Amino acid sequence: MIIPALDLIDGTVVRLHQGDYGQQRDYGTDPLPRLQDYAAQGAEVLHLVDLTGAKDPAKRQIPLIKTLVAGVTVPVQVGGGVRTEDDVAALLDAGVSRVVIGSTAVKSPEQLKGWFTRFGAEKLVLALDVRIDDQGNKQVAVSGWQENSGVTLEALVDAYLPVGLKHVLCTDISRDGTLAGSNVSLYEEVCARYPQVAFQSSGGIGGLDDIAALRGTGVRGVIVGRALLEGKFNVTEAIQCWQNG
Repeated sequence: MIIPALDLIDGTVVRLHQGDYGQQRDYGTDPLPRLQDYAAQGAEVLHLVDLTGAKDPAKRQIPLIKTLVAGVTVPVQVGGGVRTEDDVAALLDAGVSRVVIGSTAVKSPEQLKGWFTRFGAEKLVLALDVRIDDQGNKQVAVSGWQENSGVTLEALVDAYLPVGLKHVLCTDISRDGTLAGSNVSLYEEVCARYPQVAFQSSGGIGGLDDIAALRGTGVRGVIVGRALLEGKFNVTEAIQCWQNG
């Protein structure tokens, strides 16, 4: 499925280039009408990133998220600086369907396994940001991509399969925010290796051809952000492209 995404800073829709807060482009202060429009065009799931909360968990945009989730009739998954069990609970209490967890998955695996037990695997999405090195190893980056964790994507997925891991959002960092196309072979590889996991691709979707290129890979969701904001295509066109494979 096509999963439209919005990144939010202080209620404003933004895009960062390669995760850099210094390279921020604003797309207005109307996230709700955008999300409603995406849903009206047929989006079955929406994706939000709370960049304010990612930078400072104390400033998580819970009231805004609550309003956005209540304003649409489709499930919404939300990420951005989720570090504690209370963060997860607060988002689920706000009406979020799935909580997206990044660096914590790498830094505190035992803690996260407890969340799987408490909240259930269906409620959690592991967000793995991958930097592929010269040897082809899929290194997972943490802390807003500032550092490599020394852990591979496969090692992390293997660690969470015993607790029922179901959803993985996988981003090839080199492609994110670039509109340069997805890393198709990356998704083919991980989907073939872990058929029991629903992978979401993220990063690099610039045109309908990039969506078409992912159709045979096994990914269950394609996250599209900047291309929709810039009018490269609309949600209806993206869904048609995805389904007509």
